[in-house]
Amino acid sequence: MCIRSVLASELGVLQEIERAAGGLFREVGMVEVADDEPLALDVLEGYRRAGWAWVGCDPEDRPVGYLVAEPVDGALHVEQVSVHPGAARRGVGLALLTYAQERAREEGLGGLTLTTFAQVPWNGPYYERQGFRVLAAGELTPGLRAIRAREAESGLDRWPRVCMRRDIA
Repeated sequence: MCIRSVLASELGVLQEIERAAGGLFREVGMVEVADDEPLALDVLEGYRRAGWAWVGCDPEDRPVGYLVAEPVDGALHVEQVSVHPGAARRGVGLALLTYAQERAREEGLGGLTLTTFAQVPWNGPYYERQGFRVLAAGELTPGLRAIRAREAESGLDRWPRVCMRRDIA
């Protein structure tokens, strides 16, 4: 699996991947999430320019998944990770998370964090299998509390959500 930095010319492809991956939420009754717009091009470009945007590519070097992140309170916070359904269950998401963890280690960060839907099989349960643990309310850093507040404001708390962390050994 090739993991590399996102090219500026690929930002629209990232949106297509996110739309396709988001469509799966329709199957679990989360139509609003399925219909939600992907991250805006300028937001994706900000992650790319900061060096916190990576793609997983197929053998022809075409992106089939992506991850964007940023440092938050001493950890690398995964803002979005999406894999095109046509490339699902092939280790793309895990490869992206592993790469992000290596980058976090290089930057001296202590772990990976993310927020996710607690009960959606390819969200909370998937991340638990990858070594993430749910953070208790008292473990949330100021940055994670701010992220959760923005998510609640946007209506994502209609479904159970959690903050998770995987420490870097």
